[in-house]
Amino acid sequence: MENIKEILEKNNFSFELIHNDIPIHTAKEGADYFKIDIAQISPTLIIYTDAGFHVLVVSGERGHVNFKEVKQLLKCKNVRMATKDEVKDLTGFPVGNVPMLGIPLPYILDKRLLEFSFVYGGCGKENTTLKVDPNALFKLNKVVGVLN
Repeated sequence: MENIKEILEKNNFSFELIHNDIPIHTAKEGADYFKIDIAQISPTLIIYTDAGFHVLVVSGERGHVNFKEVKQLLKCKNVRMATKDEVKDLTGFPVGNVPMLGIPLPYILDKRLLEFSFVYGGCGKENTTLKVDPNALFKLNKVVGVLN
């Protein structure tokens, strides 16, 4: 988490680390807790494709991952969610605490996130949420694709 804070400060992006009084497990829980549009909640997911593992950060309004859209974007045949063990091994974080930035994997980001001044998601620490300018996700990660 300190690494994320340093990276964001160094690059002059607006952000806030917010301690949650309760665990947040879903986009709906996050939207209700912060009293914001569900589209501002940004789950960080790890997926496996023919091209290897990728980080996928999407708008909470999507409800689920459209694997067909990811396949078309990456021009691959197989896409699946990473297992809990794969997520932990690849990122060092358990499912639900994977940070929105700083993972050394290629990223696929949701263009819808740019509709907001701030989005909310993981920062790598349990019961802590990163509120951040979504432009930081696009600038500071190795982005290989953007979902419409």
